[in-house]
Amino acid sequence: MNTEISALLTIFGATGDLAHRKLYPSLFRLFKKGYLKNNFAVIGTARREWTNEYFHEVIADSVQDLAESQDEIEQFTSHFYYISHNVKDAAHYEELKHLSEQLDEKYKLDGNRIFYLAMAPEFFGIIGDMLKNKGLLTENGFNRLIIEKPFGHDLETARELNEQLSRSFNEDQIYRIDHYLGKEMIQNISAVRFSNMIFEALWNNKYIDNVQITLAETVGVEDRGDYYNRTGALRDMVQNHVLQIVALLVMEPPISLEGEDVRNEKIKALRSLRLYETAEEVKKNFIRGQYIAGDDLVGYRDEPKVDPDSTTETYVAGKIHIDNFRWAGVPFYIRTGKRMAQKETYIHVQFKHMAMNLFPSEDVKEVAEPNILTIHISPQEGFSLRLNAKRVGQGMEMKNIRMHQIFDEKTQANSPEAYERLLLDCLNGDPTNFTHWQEVEQSWKYVDYIRQAWDEDTSEPCFYESGSMGPKESYELLKRDGFSWTEFNWDPNKEQSPNDIMPEMTE
Repeated sequence: MNTEISALLTIFGATGDLAHRKLYPSLFRLFKKGYLKNNFAVIGTARREWTNEYFHEVIADSVQDLAESQDEIEQFTSHFYYISHNVKDAAHYEELKHLSEQLDEKYKLDGNRIFYLAMAPEFFGIIGDMLKNKGLLTENGFNRLIIEKPFGHDLETARELNEQLSRSFNEDQIYRIDHYLGKEMIQNISAVRFSNMIFEALWNNKYIDNVQITLAETVGVEDRGDYYNRTGALRDMVQNHVLQIVALLVMEPPISLEGEDVRNEKIKALRSLRLYETAEEVKKNFIRGQYIAGDDLVGYRDEPKVDPDSTTETYVAGKIHIDNFRWAGVPFYIRTGKRMAQKETYIHVQFKHMAMNLFPSEDVKEVAEPNILTIHISPQEGFSLRLNAKRVGQGMEMKNIRMHQIFDEKTQANSPEAYERLLLDCLNGDPTNFTHWQEVEQSWKYVDYIRQAWDEDTSEPCFYESGSMGPKESYELLKRDGFSWTEFNWDPNKEQSPNDIMPEMTE
C-alpha cells in the first residue's frame, strides 16, 4: 500500500492549459494509487470568476478518460476549491489565507503546503513576497514552491528572479520543474551508467568517440507564436532540457542517488562546459535554423503571431565540449527543432572503432561498425545496442546486429507520467529531479554567449524544409569531424515497429 501524504496544494494559474492537461490528471493518478486520499486539498486560483461547481466540472473533464466511475471523480473533485484571485492584490491573499487555514483543519494537513506557480514568470517574485508577508507560509509544516520554466530570460533576469524568490523561500524549498527530468528514460540514464560495469568502465574519452542527443518535434509553434518569437529554441529547449541531459551523461558517479549528491555532480558537470566567448567560436560550433514551407505546411514566418521578418531560431544544432579529465576530446552533438521529420527524443553513445580490422571484406570498406548504445526517451522508450558478429556461413564475413529492449504499450501505459512523478517527488520532499539554482546559473552562462552572438548577427538563419531533419549545415557540422548523425529509417506516414526504425545495419 502506498503511503498517503498530507498537504495543501495551491495552484496559481489553475484555469490554464498546463493545469488542465497535466496537473489535474497527474494528481488524479496519485489519488487512484493512494498517495493522495483523505488528507489532501487543492486550491485553484486565477483571475477568472469561476465557482467551485464549475471548477469541479473542468477537473472532471480533464480526468474523465482515467476514471473508473463517476463516484471516483466526485470523490476526487470534492477536495478542490476555487478562489478568483488577482496576484497583485494584497486583499486577495487574506481570503486565500483564511481558506487555507480552514482546509488545513478540515483535512488535518499539519501545515504542509505546496504552492505551484503555473503562470508567467513575471509574477513569481510578487507571489513569493505576498505568500510570506501575508502569513501563508506555516511554521509547523513544510512549505515548498514549484515553478515552471522559463526561469529567467537570460542570466541577469534569472539572478533577479532567484533573489526575489530567496526573500521568501530557501533553496531547499524551491522546486524548479523540468518535465524532462520526470521521464522514465531520463531517469534511466543513471541506472544504466552506474549499475552496469560494461558501460561505466567504458564511459570516458578512451572508449567513446562522440555522443549525439536529438530532441525532434513534428509540430510547429502552433498558437505560441508570440512567445516563441521572443524565446527561440535555444532558450526554450537547450538551456534546460538539453543541458540537463548532458549533465546526467557526463557527471561523475555521485556518493549516492540522493538529491543533494546527484545535484552536486550535475553542477560540477555544467561548470565543465567549454564556453564559446567569441562570435567566431559560436559560429564554428553552433547553428541556428528556421523551418520554411514544405509538405503542405506553412513556414515559421507565416505562422500566426510571428513577425514575418523574424530571424528567431526554431532549430539548434551544436557541438559541446566538456573540459574535464573524463571527457576531454569527446564531442557532444546536440540538435533540437520543430517541424522535423519525426517526433523522437533519443541519445546515441557511439564507441570508438576497433584499432585493428581483422575482418576484411570485398563488399564493405568498414566491416566492423562502431558500437552504439541508444537510449530511446520518447515516444518510444527503451534501449538498443549495436554490435558486430560473424555472418552465418563459410568464412569470417561480418554482420551488424542489434540487441534492443523497447517497452511495449502496456508497460508505457502503466509507467507514471512525468508530472505525476515530479509532483510525488515534491510531496515527498525529494529534490533529485528538480534543478538547483546553480544548475540554472551555469546553463544560462553557457547559453548567453551563444544568444549574444546570434542577436548581433544580422544574417539569415539556416533554413530547412518542414518535414526534414534540419538544415544541411547541421550535417556539415559533424562531417567536418568525420562523423554523421545516426538517424532512424523513419516513415512518418506509416506505423513502424522498433525493428523497422533502428539504424540501417551493414549487410
